[in-house]
Amino acid sequence: MENLNIQNLLDASVHFGCRVSRWNPKMAPYLHGRRGSIHIIDLRQTIRGLLRAQNFLYHLVAEGQQILWVGTKRQVKGVIREAGERTGMPIVTERWIGGTLTNFSIIRSRLRRLEELESMEEDGTLAQYSKKMVATLRRERRKITRNLAGIRDMAGVPGAMIVVDPQREYNAVREARKLGVAVIGLCDTDCDPSQVDIVIPGNDDALKSVRALIEILSSSVEEGASNHRERMAETDSAQRSTGDDAPMGDEPRPTRGKTIKSKGSAPKTEDSTPKSGLPEAAATDEPAATDATASAGDDAPAADAAAADAATADEPKAATADTAATTGEQTKP
Repeated sequence: MENLNIQNLLDASVHFGCRVSRWNPKMAPYLHGRRGSIHIIDLRQTIRGLLRAQNFLYHLVAEGQQILWVGTKRQVKGVIREAGERTGMPIVTERWIGGTLTNFSIIRSRLRRLEELESMEEDGTLAQYSKKMVATLRRERRKITRNLAGIRDMAGVPGAMIVVDPQREYNAVREARKLGVAVIGLCDTDCDPSQVDIVIPGNDDALKSVRALIEILSSSVEEGASNHRERMAETDSAQRSTGDDAPMGDEPRPTRGKTIKSKGSAPKTEDSTPKSGLPEAAATDEPAATDATASAGDDAPAADAAAADAATADEPKAATADTAATTGEQTKP
């Protein structure tokens, strides 16, 4: 992490606060005194807040979470944009859109609309519309790009938010507190420190002061991101090495010429030879002939039984016919 020096903060005019008539009494613990009509900020409190913020940001980014930079002042936009490009984190430099955090699903739908408009511009689909419709679509694209391009790569709710002048960005602070997102605020003497989790008292109006403070925080975010990348690379290499050294699974092995055993049956061999000294043809035909003889012998009793049953069934019919003939002869005159 970057070493902090009070002299560097003095050179950047971090110790100058707002006019006495605009101060917030809750900022009294962070003040060193006053000079004329301007309050002087205690730089020891500034360094204490910077150290807390550096430690917190380093560990948070090392875990893989994102940081949202927020600053919509005209003189601060460039600094916030540079910090976002340097750290690869989402930023908000234009007007804070209500629901950016609490209604993030709608924000994602607008970003999908931006991607749709860009694809229409690239593949030439806009040429099919009229000039008025093309102008309307391009104006919609510019508006979405201006307001939401900074959070285009924000996958979800960030882990923390760095706000320049929380008094001005009160909507962003309220949404972050509602969702439990940690807020790190660069607070001047007119801000309310009770709405911020980590207070960094300092001059939030001067470009030089804001740049000095943001660069210190950016260095911590960069170190945490590099640590996270190294850990991910080590994890991937360990997984690859584990996959290469893994033992082979149960694979079928050749069983030619070996005994094959199955559950509940006697062992069988693939290469078996007849026990008798006869050739294979004789050994094969003899059991077949024996089976044919046995089957013929078994069919003979069955045929005799069927003939006997047929004869027994015909005897009552013959007796009935003889009785009818005798009765007929007796009835004739």
